[in-house]
Amino acid sequence: MGIEQAIKRKQRENEGQEQLWNEDLDVEIDQLKQSVREDIVKQGNKDHKILSNNDRLRAAVWYSLEQKETMNHQDLLLTTDERKLLTDEIMQQLIGYGIIDPLVRRQDITEIMINGTDDVFIEENGRLGYAYDEDGERIRFKSEADLLTIIEKIVAPINRKIDEANPIVDARLPDGSRVNVVIRPISLGGPIITIRKFPSDPFTMEKLIDFGALDTPIAEWLKKLVEAKYNIVISGGTGSGKTTFLNALSMYIPNHERVITVEDSAELKLTQIQNLVSLETRPANVEGKGEITMRDLVRTALRMRPDRIVVGEVRGGEALDMLQAMNTGHDAP
Repeated sequence: MGIEQAIKRKQRENEGQEQLWNEDLDVEIDQLKQSVREDIVKQGNKDHKILSNNDRLRAAVWYSLEQKETMNHQDLLLTTDERKLLTDEIMQQLIGYGIIDPLVRRQDITEIMINGTDDVFIEENGRLGYAYDEDGERIRFKSEADLLTIIEKIVAPINRKIDEANPIVDARLPDGSRVNVVIRPISLGGPIITIRKFPSDPFTMEKLIDFGALDTPIAEWLKKLVEAKYNIVISGGTGSGKTTFLNALSMYIPNHERVITVEDSAELKLTQIQNLVSLETRPANVEGKGEITMRDLVRTALRMRPDRIVVGEVRGGEALDMLQAMNTGHDAP
């Protein structure tokens, strides 16, 4: 339950009747949270350890919250429990991904889809549905500004820029999850975020067999193809499991071989390969310079003495380079 809902419930209990939600109170709570966030950011600029230490951060947020409430928001009359709840929300906004942070951390969720401020969907056990918080309320963003703040936190660490001039960005989270972001004016209904999550431990071929994705004879046949250095192309629709299958298939690669991976957004986890080089594309900077394309990386990989080249996704001219690499004897599973 959010702090706004907690205060609303308290008002109803005090008055003993249903009432319309006070929009002025909603705005005042947002202003309080914003002022506390700004205060903590200023403190973090002077002492970077505040944002990296949860205990220090919680103490700083609590103290700032009390000060701001006393000075400018006395009419809220927050209880201790409400201050704790508000402190947790502000901490999530400062160090996590706001209201979707619990969704990002859950291992049973494979996809998070945010369509503007009001519609947040998840894919859980292969089924799509609305995302709910621990109190059974649908997860919604308070404002488009909150959603844009999360987007900035996603793209900033990997030096990506998103604005009206560059409204589409592909990124990834620290855990390897793939992110696609689209904002206005391309997205007419507000910012759109799609997060594809991957298991921390990639599925092995044995697990895929247990899931019924394929049977043992097919898996044995594929193993022989990989060991014999056949060129293999994996295709399929969106969300069909191409990356999952490629990760499992790559486990058949002998660990003494030199493997070069080429990806638009790093997703592959070839944990068993000792001599592994991972390459990732880079978009152009604000001046339109410095772009490194998939085609550039495929050509570069050919000069790195690879035993195998693993290309994560082929959508353009790099397909020709990949086919030429196959013709020259470089294996591309």
